[in-house]
Amino acid sequence: MSQTEGYPYKTISELYNHPIAEEKVMTKGWVRTRRTTRTVSFVELVDGTTLRSLQIVLPHEKISQERIEAEIHTGASLAVSGILMLTPTRAQPFELIAEDYILYGPADPQSYPLQKKNHSLEFLREISHLRVRTRTFQAIFRIRGGISFAIHKYFQERGFVYVHTPILTPSDCEGAGQLFQVTTLPLYRVPMHPDGRVAYEKDFFGKPAYLTVSGQLEGELLAMGLGKIYTFGPTFRAEPSHTPRHLAEFWMIEPEMAFYDLDMTIDLAEDFIRHLVIYSLTHFEEELAFLQERYEKNLLNELNSIKEENFLRLSYTEAIEVLQRSGRSFQYPVEWGCDLQAEHERYLVEEYARRPVVIYNYPKHIKAFYMRQNEDGKTVAAFDVLFPRVGEVIGGSQREERYDKLIARMQELNMDLFSYQSYLDTRRYGSVPHSGFGLGLERVLLFLTGMTNVRDVIPFFRAAGQMA
Repeated sequence: MSQTEGYPYKTISELYNHPIAEEKVMTKGWVRTRRTTRTVSFVELVDGTTLRSLQIVLPHEKISQERIEAEIHTGASLAVSGILMLTPTRAQPFELIAEDYILYGPADPQSYPLQKKNHSLEFLREISHLRVRTRTFQAIFRIRGGISFAIHKYFQERGFVYVHTPILTPSDCEGAGQLFQVTTLPLYRVPMHPDGRVAYEKDFFGKPAYLTVSGQLEGELLAMGLGKIYTFGPTFRAEPSHTPRHLAEFWMIEPEMAFYDLDMTIDLAEDFIRHLVIYSLTHFEEELAFLQERYEKNLLNELNSIKEENFLRLSYTEAIEVLQRSGRSFQYPVEWGCDLQAEHERYLVEEYARRPVVIYNYPKHIKAFYMRQNEDGKTVAAFDVLFPRVGEVIGGSQREERYDKLIARMQELNMDLFSYQSYLDTRRYGSVPHSGFGLGLERVLLFLTGMTNVRDVIPFFRAAGQMA
């Protein structure tokens, strides 16, 4: 019978929270390192419940050195039973003196790719299925999970209803055409009409279907009966971009609020993102300290500054004037009507304002069809929230509630009105002023963790030419 039986199991986190001297205990985890002397072996064990590790002492008089060296290698998984001994005069507060262990899963030291060194993030992206074994990704994904909970908590405490919008959709919310098409038609022999049109009536839905780029349009429909709703789910964009800010599959949070105007929505967006920052500082002190030490030296200062300063609000016109007065030679020319590029956003946030910036009232021709047209005939009631290092983290607007204005804009863009009949119905029957925004989870996680590539804040990334 193994000597591990009869020992109460505790996680490494539980041991750190309440260590009891000379307690008999079993713990389980993965080997980070092992070193061996003449009389004893030392194993650094981790289990994912905390970034901290537990030192295991394996006396050779109880467990043979030959067995240890044959079985215990970096990456192997163990259950270890022994006596917890406090070590207040050493670097670690306690260690486990092993009585015995069970080898759950071996790891070949010749092929296991993670070793006792700092691996580059580029290398770890190549083994995304194993990178969660590192402290970096344990910290990032613990923060991601906590922030996901904080998002639900924020909206639930403020009377929002969590709704589920379709992942399969017949229309393009943004009108940009960057859609993944879904079909059951045989691609090796697509049925066609004599005039060359695809015979979509033979497809599963009887018409074209796509993966959604946003739950906003359906969210608006539900807000017209529930008042305040939010969605939180995956969205997809077939954008052939290889920048560190773009993914083909990402997660969006999209609240929609009946009877909200633009100013009310900007207030909500600022309060919401400040809540997420405060939550991360309160609940992930250990993880943030590690990420600051390893990656972004100013991380905690940046996060703490969000708690204390209001965001600077600039109209698009004011932002253009600031950029033109800057004296900078930007790669992309700055003139009224241009779409702001990353270099423009970084200047406004990191040099001009030195804090987050909200830009509002964008030119109509660079924004989506559903945004409310302002009385000047040139701009729409849209806004973006820009953050240091990241750029845009939130985009939103007051929605166009006036049927005639909405129809005219859609016709101007040559949109297929038939595909949007349910959306248009909300403007025919009891339309009200309403607004909403979208926050990309991965974008805000870049700011919260100090990472610079969105592929490092999602467990398995999908991007142009890449599927981890």
